Amino acid sequence: MSSLTKHPREPDWANLSLPNTWPDQLDWKNPKSIARLLLHLLRRRRTVSIPDELWGKETIPQYVLQEFHNLPNGNYSNLLTRGYISGFDLSMLGRMQQARQTIASNLQHCDSVLDLGCGGGAAAAAIHGRGVPDVWGLDPSPYLLRHAARDHPGIHFVHGIMEDLPFPDDRFDGICVCFAFHEIPPSSIREALKEIARVLKPGGLLMVAEPSAVQFQTSFLKMVRTYGWRGGYFRLLVRLVHEPYLGNWHDFPLAAAAFGRGLRIVKESDAPPLKWWLLERSALQAEGG
Repeated sequence: MSSLTKHPREPDWANLSLPNTWPDQLDWKNPKSIARLLLHLLRRRRTVSIPDELWGKETIPQYVLQEFHNLPNGNYSNLLTRGYISGFDLSMLGRMQQARQTIASNLQHCDSVLDLGCGGGAAAAAIHGRGVPDVWGLDPSPYLLRHAARDHPGIHFVHGIMEDLPFPDDRFDGICVCFAFHEIPPSSIREALKEIARVLKPGGLLMVAEPSAVQFQTSFLKMVRTYGWRGGYFRLLVRLVHEPYLGNWHDFPLAAAAFGRGLRIVKESDAPPLKWWLLERSALQAEGG
């Protein structure tokens, strides 16, 4: 949705009051509440319930409203999202910190960078920490954005989705997508690449870091033989954690889809449990329309 007049709404996330959802209403001293939570975890994943008064509700797509990562009510609660931010890094055995530093080192010479699917803001903070002066983070969860704003002052955070970026053309010279493409359907990835190419300056860089297909496609025993106990752990993790679009992502033709939008892969590395790509927006594509 190209527009030269697009500008993001940037509320005071750190001080914004967000309504409680059902996990926030549990009484942790009441056995009935604990039993309700445990029963919920044992059941099939459900659609996320969000209050009518939630800020930005009208812009949240249906595919987001799932209980990703087995998190009760997904990324929509005041309480559990805080635990998810720290728990995710623990579950990845330190690999996410390394991934963020790889992203930051590749984008550290940029003047302005956008982190798509920023979650708790850790990747944006790593980029900002390398001296990039103008860093923005975008995510569809106001609950995650509030944590991000409180934890990482000095970074701009906005509510939205990759398929409809609230920024003008050629706004950024760096963009990163860290563990977000595998959480959206393929049609949305294609729309996101179109929007990324629109807001990325000619010659600008795109860093993508996502789960490697290796632990998804390789047997448990082979993972252990090849990568040790950590290989077995990540094989189990990928099978136990609810990721509805992960298989679609591993079948997604990133190189071809990106090339069709004027984005070419200049470097990639597959080091399970992560794989990353560095892409560049073609200046010729921009001149040729």
